[in-house]
Amino acid sequence: MGYKPIESYGVIGDMHTVALVGMDGAIDWCCLPHVDSPSIFAAILDCNKGGYFKIASCHEARQRQMYLPDTNVLVTRFLSSNGVGEVVDFMPIQETATGRKQHQIVRVVRAVRGSVRFRLDCHPAFDFARRPHQVHLEARGAVFEAEGMKISLISRFPLARINDGVAVEFVLHPGESATFILRHLEEGPKGELLEARLLGEEALQRTVHFWRGWLSKCRYTGRWREIVNRSALVLKLLTFQPTGAIVAAPTTSLPEEIGGVRNWDYRYSWVRDAAFTLYAFLRLGFTEEAEHFMHWLEQLAIEGGQAGPLQVMYGIDGRAELPEETLDHLEGYCGSRPVRIGNAASRQLQLDIYGELIDSVYLYDKYGSPISYDSWTRLRRMLDWVADNWMRPDDGIWEVRGGPQQFVYSKVQCWVALDRAVRLAQKRSLPLDLGRFTSLRNEIHETIMHEGYNFERKTFVQAFGSDAVDAANLIMPMVFFVSPTDPRMLGTIDRTLDELVSDSLVYRYEIGKGAGDGLTGEEGTFNMCTFWLVEALTRAGRLEEARFIFEKMLTYANHLGLYAEETGPNGEALGNFPQAFTHIGLISAAFNLDRRLGEGA
Repeated sequence: MGYKPIESYGVIGDMHTVALVGMDGAIDWCCLPHVDSPSIFAAILDCNKGGYFKIASCHEARQRQMYLPDTNVLVTRFLSSNGVGEVVDFMPIQETATGRKQHQIVRVVRAVRGSVRFRLDCHPAFDFARRPHQVHLEARGAVFEAEGMKISLISRFPLARINDGVAVEFVLHPGESATFILRHLEEGPKGELLEARLLGEEALQRTVHFWRGWLSKCRYTGRWREIVNRSALVLKLLTFQPTGAIVAAPTTSLPEEIGGVRNWDYRYSWVRDAAFTLYAFLRLGFTEEAEHFMHWLEQLAIEGGQAGPLQVMYGIDGRAELPEETLDHLEGYCGSRPVRIGNAASRQLQLDIYGELIDSVYLYDKYGSPISYDSWTRLRRMLDWVADNWMRPDDGIWEVRGGPQQFVYSKVQCWVALDRAVRLAQKRSLPLDLGRFTSLRNEIHETIMHEGYNFERKTFVQAFGSDAVDAANLIMPMVFFVSPTDPRMLGTIDRTLDELVSDSLVYRYEIGKGAGDGLTGEEGTFNMCTFWLVEALTRAGRLEEARFIFEKMLTYANHLGLYAEETGPNGEALGNFPQAFTHIGLISAAFNLDRRLGEGA
């Protein structure tokens, strides 16, 4: 099969899990029942062993993909001289009121013009291709059974067994369609595995209605409405419905450098994303999502941090244990090893997460519901810990594995934690030792200004005592640490443009300079940082530069408007895909740039 470019994929899901669908009609990645469960299709990590589910035209055809407008329903088209065929892929949204726990990938295949011959190949590989399975052919399709798990493929065409999978070729005439359903039941009678209760077109209409109804609540009407709407749909897709947690990305080990070792598992929920996610949802008018996510944070992150430092990330179900292991039997995307599941960074000390978490509480109190006394009491315990530990070295926002440093971004977020606490206490007349926390807030500010700024280079630096530039510092005016037009901030923007920017794209930091990450090799530009640069320029009043970079950055989205974590030297997508943080950054940059351009008009 070979490997396809990361950017050649679309994504579908049911807010429990996600599947990646290539332009060739192959589902090369899906974990069931949840996004952080073991995979059943993982050809994207090993094209020979990983498993896939492909439906494609048998004719030599050009391939196109699109989403049905305002939905997460994906259409893959095959255009040939013989005819035009389509595969419509989606995952029906579960009706939680029924209590049914089933997950389905529905694939509606159509002949749009002419008669089209299609071929279906389904070869699952359970548990990252570690668990063998049996194939049982039935009148209604096939059942794939591994230890502890079964999935079915419902088909009206008789399937033929081929090794550990099934295949069939079939012809559809103009206007004809056929529906195939891949089904997994978390619980319930196993007989339902092959029961096709919902017709494909009926399930399709229900799913379209759900996504369009949800997106209709979006309040953004600015210049970049289409791409902002797509980003909102991505964030909703990456939300785990039962808890409100949002995964950083639905994939693991897609490399930051082809053939490199920077391959991480992002199928978890980072505390760091809290304020940014909440801000995006509230700005767009999705208050219910913000409330759900806020509840997850309060129940998990705040309560879990009472006895000591907060954990950096959690499982989408709230679990704290995320042990990291390598899957040496998989060759990795285009030979990029190791393939990792779990994430050892969950045990790092990253002080910045306190600022991001408390800022999210502050934002929700301001735009959502006022904080309760019990929540404030828990928050004060966290604040006491920050006050006692803000000077500790940590592993920083980039989760470096080269040893703790006195990272400037971490100190800025400690300042944010205390600043928002003081503001909240004053606004709501909540009990707090205002003298102590105001004094500490000021001390952190002065420390950063003296030790985190390089007067010779006229820039804020990555860590105390360093002269390295770090794109994370672009966030300073966004959190109101410094004025966007302060000469120190303007100098930081200019130094970033000079040293970390290539064709308007921003690297996180200079590889081999500063703290480093303890790893060999290179990486791509970091898409979130590019949107941070847009915001910093916007707030500084440099609107022409900001708009040019923003518009150019939009050209690096894939054909569906999706972004991975990074962009490579040839414009290719790198890293896990799609990445929530990138789309959050896009929403924020679009909102603020559009507003400032409107003021200028």
